[in-house]
Amino acid sequence: MRRFWILLTPLLLAGCIKGSASYYIDDASNDHVITVRAEQEYFWKKDITLTLVASHMPECQRVFPMSGMPADEVSVELFSNGDDVYTVRSGTEVMQVDTLSCALLAEPAPKALGQPVGTFFLDEKTMMFEKATAPPAPATGAAGAGG
Repeated sequence: MRRFWILLTPLLLAGCIKGSASYYIDDASNDHVITVRAEQEYFWKKDITLTLVASHMPECQRVFPMSGMPADEVSVELFSNGDDVYTVRSGTEVMQVDTLSCALLAEPAPKALGQPVGTFFLDEKTMMFEKATAPPAPATGAAGAGG
């Protein structure tokens, strides 16, 4: 009977989600990064625990707990405010982080989120990051010119 439980243990853990996705602030290295980690502690739990990791190595690295959410609703938006300040929005939770000092800043006003950088999301059981699409360039030409 004991052997049965030992063999069953990996199956119980197989349904769990534990992963992360990163946004590399400096494309030339992996020292300056924002990472979102997702963890489902037990396969029967429907909620995912999220954590935000701000990393600017070797100066600092800090972990910030975020609110949990159902696995099918995991979506964390990332915005850039300039000067290495980033805003993260997940549902109604909004956090602003200075990535040079890895410090949590005061929550920004809703209209001051910054420029969209991308979105962290859960695809099946894998955490992913998708960069935001660039806004369309303004049309050039002689619009309104005519005879």
